[in-house]
Amino acid sequence: MPSMSSELFFRDRTAWRAWLRANHKRCREAWVAHIKKGSSRKGLKYEEGVEEALCFGWIDGLVHALDEDYFLQRYSPRKLRSVWSESNKGRVQRLIRQRKMTRAGMIHVEAAQADGRWQAAAVRRDPDWIPEALLVALRQTAGALEAYRSLPPSQREMYGHSVEIAKRPETRNKRIQAAMEAAFRRKRNSHSPT
Repeated sequence: MPSMSSELFFRDRTAWRAWLRANHKRCREAWVAHIKKGSSRKGLKYEEGVEEALCFGWIDGLVHALDEDYFLQRYSPRKLRSVWSESNKGRVQRLIRQRKMTRAGMIHVEAAQADGRWQAAAVRRDPDWIPEALLVALRQTAGALEAYRSLPPSQREMYGHSVEIAKRPETRNKRIQAAMEAAFRRKRNSHSPT
């Protein structure tokens, strides 16, 4: 959880954009307060925050509750080889048409288009798809495959994709282990008394 001094509050997207313009090259992260839906308070909305971040080559990440009116969203520079979600691709295409993208943001779009990550984001997999390396590991541990299949489809996709794109065996093994731990954690929690 960020410290109170690191929380950034912006009255609107113009103020957030100004901060990004001044800081996107020198800061490694920003914890930005967003107004919750239904709050009567004023402040930066999540969708506005994400759009402005994409313009400067940043991406949203972790979320923390703040109070009844605000939540904190972590933003950081996008890594050059990171995966593009369909929702962010749609946002970027709209921002390009609106001429809001900066060179810093376009570098990431062009790199993804050049190396195939942009198109790969559009490929929809079977929700039961499991990459071979993960499937082998799951079959070697009693109950692991069943536990993994109990994860929500979005989590299975996330873990499966992270295993599939791992370049080094040690990275792949760490990601396989993380997927198995998440599956068993969910299985334990689903059987605990309420």
